[in-house]
Amino acid sequence: MLIQNESPFVVHVFVCTNDRGGERQSCADNNSQLIKEKLKAAVDSKGWKGKVRVSTSGCMGVCAQGANVMIYPQKLWFSGVSTDDVDEIVAAIEEIMERL
Repeated sequence: MLIQNESPFVVHVFVCTNDRGGERQSCADNNSQLIKEKLKAAVDSKGWKGKVRVSTSGCMGVCAQGANVMIYPQKLWFSGVSTDDVDEIVAAIEEIMERL
């Protein structure tokens, strides 16, 4: 039986880790798995566990612009993300969390 619930998370971060195995460009080509790991570590260190969720996403349809990270329900989309950009994404999440 279908049950509809409200998300328990204030922020849900989706990191595309789609890997096309070198056949075509994909987000995995740009270290998206490492980006996800760094985001998860930042969420833990900030004490946001239970409020901010970092999840793996499949293809978002724009792998040529990858790696891609989306933040919902705030509708923020980051493309061309590298591991050097994690702090900027964390700062965006922090801004959201401070508005609560």
